[in-house]
Amino acid sequence: MLATPELIRGERNAGLRRQDLPGIGWIFLCALAAVLPLVVRGNSFGHDFDFHLLSWMETAKQWHEGVVYPHWLAGANYGAGEPRFLFYPPASWMLGALLGTLTNWAAAPILFVFVSLFLSGISLYCLARDWMPRSAATVAACIYAVNPYALFNAYERSAYGELLAGVWMPLILLYALRRRGSNPGSRRGCRRGCRRGCMVPLALVVAAVWLTNAPAAVMACYTLAGVAVALAIAEREPWTLLRLGLGGGLGMGIASFYLIPAAYERRWVEIARAIGPDMRVEDSFLFARAGEAFHVAVLRTASILAVTLMAATLIALAILWRRRNRAALAPDLRRWLIGSLLISAAIFFLLLPWSEPIWRFAPEIRFLQFPWRWLLLQSAVMAFVSGLAVWTLLARRSSAFWVRLAAVACLAILVAAEMTAFYQPEDEDDTLAHQIATFRSGAGVEGTDEYTPRNADNSAIQKNLPRLRLLASPDAEVLDSKVEESEVESNPVYTPQAPHLDGKIQVDRWQSQHKLIRVTMKTPGFAVLRLMDYPGWRVLVNASSQTARPRRRDGLLVVPLPAGASRIEVLWQSTPDETWGKAVTFLALLLLIPIAMAERLDDMDSSAANEE
Repeated sequence: MLATPELIRGERNAGLRRQDLPGIGWIFLCALAAVLPLVVRGNSFGHDFDFHLLSWMETAKQWHEGVVYPHWLAGANYGAGEPRFLFYPPASWMLGALLGTLTNWAAAPILFVFVSLFLSGISLYCLARDWMPRSAATVAACIYAVNPYALFNAYERSAYGELLAGVWMPLILLYALRRRGSNPGSRRGCRRGCRRGCMVPLALVVAAVWLTNAPAAVMACYTLAGVAVALAIAEREPWTLLRLGLGGGLGMGIASFYLIPAAYERRWVEIARAIGPDMRVEDSFLFARAGEAFHVAVLRTASILAVTLMAATLIALAILWRRRNRAALAPDLRRWLIGSLLISAAIFFLLLPWSEPIWRFAPEIRFLQFPWRWLLLQSAVMAFVSGLAVWTLLARRSSAFWVRLAAVACLAILVAAEMTAFYQPEDEDDTLAHQIATFRSGAGVEGTDEYTPRNADNSAIQKNLPRLRLLASPDAEVLDSKVEESEVESNPVYTPQAPHLDGKIQVDRWQSQHKLIRVTMKTPGFAVLRLMDYPGWRVLVNASSQTARPRRRDGLLVVPLPAGASRIEVLWQSTPDETWGKAVTFLALLLLIPIAMAERLDDMDSSAANEE
């Protein structure tokens, strides 16, 4: 019988054990079922598929060139490049590059989706097992692994960075709520745990989410702040605020090698173009109809998902509330369910136009672009309460095996329906084989607006530019963007217009972050490289640094040259903000060591006290 004198509890502070293998197996099967259509039908070419595939291939290419941590994506802007890797967190493009290197570029997206869904299920399982039995935690984890928003990201959007960030959201909640060495039934133990909580794992998870997806990291930090305030009020322990604040700050410190350059160098690019029309929060509230037809269609789908997740959460909470006495839920689990309701209410409010003042004034929150990105957190809350609700309904009449099997069978039907709706077929004019061939040819693709260097017009860069041109003036052969698009194709194929200076050009090296060219000219002139100018580039002419360089409207790098022989070397150098970021990361890791030792001693003391 389910209703027993023993309250329903999870196994807190326990690592994964042999008893968890069946649950992990069910999660594996769910994640595998979610990618089987990709194996059979091929990749789903969602909205951001091209963006991520190019990043993965470029990373793998630079690894072969000896660059461990790339900064510059050379294939953007038709070979002129952009500083994408400085601003887009590294975890997703490094994982994608690794999978593509080990297999091939057709298999890499499928494996990426599988790994993300499987690890997301494992993280939710770890969270749920702290509060409920293993069988219930398994159901919750399976629901989260194939929840509608995750499949929407995987299939329709191909938002691989956000999909991977789903791994960390349950762990943010887990380590914000968990206390090392504390006995849930002991007031003394609770206070002790509050003073020496799971700061180290929390810091590592905060660092991981920042290194995976910036919008998800912003959501995670706001969630952590909300949990800290709620716990401090509920437990009357102000130290909780400091504990979680230090954990979050330490995590951001660990990620500073990425965070500080990304924050500082935003002044060097057109980052505001990331929140242009159809990318602004006010354009994407629930069921809004503003903007282009494509945007309205995507917003309608996201709005339906939001309503579905909210409804599923409320139904699960209603079931648990009605059966709270029969199910013998532990008091702390009941408080968790109240917290789930409050989180859902807050997220639902943020999806409505009434929340616009919050989006306008809260720091960095506007760069989420779409309010429905909060469904990443809502899907974790929904899975948690739904898994427990399903378990309370079925466990009285069935064994744990049949509870899991029934849940997985229902999920399989749901997955089939969702993937039919979300799957994006391959574009006949831009197939995967064509994208790979374009990358290998070096022709490059269109750039990303928000990563365009300041005072540059990347729409004026022409296709198939030579690696270097010798011109009499810096601004010669710049595409006239004033011509109507109906009269000339955007980014037309390059055709020589101005007379070139006579000279001999020898390209000794043309790598993504290091270029070496020898030029011989009869008269002084200018060398225009197929490379966007950016403060990270160090330009040497005959071993002499060139800092004052002419500017072109299209943003290409211009090097003044004297008559005679010249040796041009362009290489990427660490800017001061990158150096500071690495230093802060190093200091944060040093600080992590004594905190980890203190937490380890606290665990040992608690274990000894429990044995006594």
